[in-house]
Amino acid sequence: QLQASGGGLVQPGGSLRLSCTASGPIFANDVMAWYRQRPGKQRVLVAAIADKNGPTYFDSPASRFTISKDSAKNTVYLQIDDLNFEDTAVYYCHLAQKTNTYWGQGTLVTVSS
Repeated sequence: QLQASGGGLVQPGGSLRLSCTASGPIFANDVMAWYRQRPGKQRVLVAAIADKNGPTYFDSPASRFTISKDSAKNTVYLQIDDLNFEDTAVYYCHLAQKTNTYWGQGTLVTVSS
């Protein structure tokens, strides 16, 4: 299971760090990722990280988004800086292991002045 946290209401230009903790160990070949779903839109991949590949960014500029992982804590983070209105979304973490995939429950980020 995955437990996501860290969302909230933030003003434009602010920062947030989202956390996602797995109930079990994260192995070297596992891929952990963050998705987001804007209001009325489909869920899209934002960033992913795996030991063999390092961080990869998709629907997000690497200059504002930073994905990182603490394997000792079974936790992946998504740091979002210089937040803007377009970042308003529910952010979901995802874990892909060899035989199973898991979704977190989502954490809401609202950017509003």
